[in-house]
Amino acid sequence: MKLKLNREYAARHLFVTFVMLSLFCWFGFDAVVRYPATDPKVLYVSIEGAEPPANFDLESFKAQKTKTQYGFSLATLIVALVVGLRLLNAWHLDFAFDDDGFSYNGRRFAYGDIKNLTLTRWKKLGILAFSVVIDGANHRIVLDSWHHEGVKDFFAQLQKSSSLPLTQAGQ
Repeated sequence: MKLKLNREYAARHLFVTFVMLSLFCWFGFDAVVRYPATDPKVLYVSIEGAEPPANFDLESFKAQKTKTQYGFSLATLIVALVVGLRLLNAWHLDFAFDDDGFSYNGRRFAYGDIKNLTLTRWKKLGILAFSVVIDGANHRIVLDSWHHEGVKDFFAQLQKSSSLPLTQAGQ
């Protein structure tokens, strides 16, 4: 059985990525086009909802608000990239299993190859972690049942097929 990306997880992350990219465009448009083209007094009134105080430095106000829009634009772009890249990473997970073992990124492993099985977050969150040796180095694999369908089935198969102690805290 091959692990598949959970549709709910994907939909939520795509939605957040879309919203953040939309906000990036909105804030970026304000910073690059709208605020520079707007009279400082008109900009003050549109933001503050009142007339500016006497002798108020409207040019500094406009410069600060434009700078803020650039900051919001950058922040929303970063969030969109982080969420989108996490989704892309989850989508590209290559993990399958059967009665004899599992494959990860094109490499085949027996259940006995699993080292350092961690089940402390299994019962509450559906997350299990373990290590395998790849090219002489330990490689940690973390499987999250919210990110992928089939993780619970893998755990059930692991319980049947493995000599690992699966009664650790958290199970």
